Amino acid sequence: MKHKLILGTAQIGLNYGINNFQGKIILEDALSILKYAYDERISYLDTAEAYGDAHLIIGEYHKQNPDSKFRIITKVPKSNTQSLFLKVEEYIEQLAVEFIDVLMFHSFETFVNNFDKNKNEILDLKQKGLIKQSGVSIYTNDQFEQVIDTDWIDVIQLPFNLFDNKLKRGELIKRAKEKNKIIHTRSAFLQGIFFMDRNHTNNVVRELQSYLYTIDNICNKEKISMSTLALTYCLNQAEIDNVLIGIDNLKQLQQNIEDSEAILPSNIINIIDMINIENDELLNPSLW
Repeated sequence: MKHKLILGTAQIGLNYGINNFQGKIILEDALSILKYAYDERISYLDTAEAYGDAHLIIGEYHKQNPDSKFRIITKVPKSNTQSLFLKVEEYIEQLAVEFIDVLMFHSFETFVNNFDKNKNEILDLKQKGLIKQSGVSIYTNDQFEQVIDTDWIDVIQLPFNLFDNKLKRGELIKRAKEKNKIIHTRSAFLQGIFFMDRNHTNNVVRELQSYLYTIDNICNKEKISMSTLALTYCLNQAEIDNVLIGIDNLKQLQQNIEDSEAILPSNIINIIDMINIENDELLNPSLW
């Protein structure tokens, strides 16, 4: 199911991720990763103004590979005060593309602030062909419910993983699909928490320890890796259109692509669907 993968670019532009000890990817390696992803038929990149110089690095790749351009999802920053038209013109130049495939609001707050102005500007950008679709990145189910009923929003990006799972998100995802929304999920690996030492002193790991052992047991019983379990759980959700992954190096991307072709037995999916972590703050990296 690698066709459902979206390659995130936060690590290309920033030192990003609680479990990332390698730091920002150097330019030469970033360009190699982008080339490999395109050759493997990953068509979407997820980026943002807030991701350091990711826009410029993607733009450099496009200038070097004008016949191998990605479809671009990028995000308006949380504190944006500039017109969306000027932002999009700037992004198009930086990214070396003709238009933006999906322009997203990087936070729910950015989306609701100046709602009418945002709506009018988005509709104008679509009419001019500068963007194809608009979207919102959300965290909570309360935010999700409000976005579902907004007719000028096409794409909803939300966390979804082994813990932030179908039990927590399933009904709202179903409702969103009934409204013809496109669903992109992120945080498949919970910012790397799934791979951390179970006895780590990190507060989130300690609070989630018993649940982490639960998924460890599934991996051991089914003889699959944690990365395979985490990624394929998301990809196997029929109502999720695309799954965003972040990588620190080419080897991780290669592993993710290999993992994406695995199929999880339905009984394992059903077990994970019912994992219930009541404290939602443990699943929200913005609160860590």
